[in-house]
Amino acid sequence: ENKTEVTEFVLLGLSQTREVQLFLFFIFLLFYVIVLPVNILIILTIRGHPQLDSPMYFFLANLAFLDICYCSITPPKMLADFFSQQKTISSRSCIAQLFFLHFLGGAEIFLLIAMAFDRYVAICKPLHYATLMRKMLCWVLVGTAWAGGFTHSIIQVAFVVHLPFCGPNELDNFFCDVTQVIKLACTNTYILEFIMFVNSGLVIFICFVLLLISYSVLLIRLKTGISRGKSKAASTCTTHIIIVFVMFGPAIYIYCRPFCSLPLDKVVAVFHTMVFPLMNPMIYTLRNREILSAMKHLFMQYFL
Repeated sequence: ENKTEVTEFVLLGLSQTREVQLFLFFIFLLFYVIVLPVNILIILTIRGHPQLDSPMYFFLANLAFLDICYCSITPPKMLADFFSQQKTISSRSCIAQLFFLHFLGGAEIFLLIAMAFDRYVAICKPLHYATLMRKMLCWVLVGTAWAGGFTHSIIQVAFVVHLPFCGPNELDNFFCDVTQVIKLACTNTYILEFIMFVNSGLVIFICFVLLLISYSVLLIRLKTGISRGKSKAASTCTTHIIIVFVMFGPAIYIYCRPFCSLPLDKVVAVFHTMVFPLMNPMIYTLRNREILSAMKHLFMQYFL
């Protein structure tokens, strides 16, 4: 009865040293200002170029859009907190941040599965590709990815929002995530942590393994088969595998283990929430001549 309800959380951030905070601010701001417009350019290029009107590029544009949204959740708050003496976030804002992180992150995982399905049809059913991968099916797959992300996230929030928080209220990070917030609850969270692990860690790991198996099968099929455009298809699959590792690597580190603090947590969190998501579409673009050619054409059309 003497315990008071926590209405805000204190974010300890990446560093307590002023000089280090200023250095990190300019590094992250520079990265954000350079890479974010490139992702927007990828979307505009795909949307505005007739030769890129195919399901593969449609999914890539949606991936870039998801990554832009995902990287707009924590970095703005983190950059602003570098100049704040007291880095706090209200409990409602913390829950909202947690919700959108898992909503968009879950949607991106399911979108990667849709992209793998697209490559399967293109490689294994090339004669039926145009018939099967119609625009309506692409929109259904994207909508399903968003719905899957929403379902995953709402389960997380439904459990966390009813937890009692009565102190302490310090989060040793620069944003709110379920792995740390749940540890501050003044109740036994053992069963809840297991549910969260199944909802996040186990799902992430299963999707990761399934994607690796599917792309490995496709690469073997391309290696043993004789078909036109085999080299291009293999390059596309390899790029997708790189994106899968980039996306799932930090997520597996964060969610596929007990909810406890480790020395590399903050470093992995920075790459997971800011660096890697913005790099995903760029990795694909740098390995795709058609998009690079379309970007060059777009630049010459509007700026020369």
